[in-house]
Amino acid sequence: MIKVLIVDDHDLIRKGIILLLERYPEIEIVGEAGDGEEAIRVAMRTNPDVILMDLSMPNGLDGFTSAQEILKQMEHVKIIILTMYDEEVYIQKAIQINAQGFILKNSKASELYEAIVSVYQGKKFYKTGIPEEQLRKLFKFKVKSRSVLSIREKEIVRLTVLGFTNQEISKKLLISPKTVENHKSNIMHKLRLKNKHQLIQYGIKNNYLDLST
Repeated sequence: MIKVLIVDDHDLIRKGIILLLERYPEIEIVGEAGDGEEAIRVAMRTNPDVILMDLSMPNGLDGFTSAQEILKQMEHVKIIILTMYDEEVYIQKAIQINAQGFILKNSKASELYEAIVSVYQGKKFYKTGIPEEQLRKLFKFKVKSRSVLSIREKEIVRLTVLGFTNQEISKKLLISPKTVENHKSNIMHKLRLKNKHQLIQYGIKNNYLDLST
């Protein structure tokens, strides 16, 4: 049995999804939520296997942020972004937060079912309007940009973007300024960057202000 939580701010959409999925005996709807904060609470209570997550929701907590908060505490949960937005920027963000799936609200019931089963089995399921080649590039870039640096190096990039000096970074991380310099030298070499300005631009572009992504 695959336990599914449905998150959408429109009650009619949630009920419609439930009706679509009830025809599949291996799927159990364990809860529903109308905003991000409720999604987190219900996820903690029901421990779903898969969450269908809308993006635009009231009360200030969007789907991406809610998904990140849930994944921090429940790494086993598979997130499927269910949205009307098909722009590349949303798809890229979904990849960055480690959402296993991305599917549009105008998809067929069979595609939604396929998405749930696929992510439950540990596979990716991205049904978007952008070309497959571009989608592969987005996944490839995410793996490349995130795997090349160590956790300590990522933190140094983040602090550098925030404007901290080597001396200030050394105090925050309890290491010597020389060690900070060595780390930055290694980072620049790995990323093939030439100066601090390029490093800051890289950090901003790749969301190093938010290491949870």
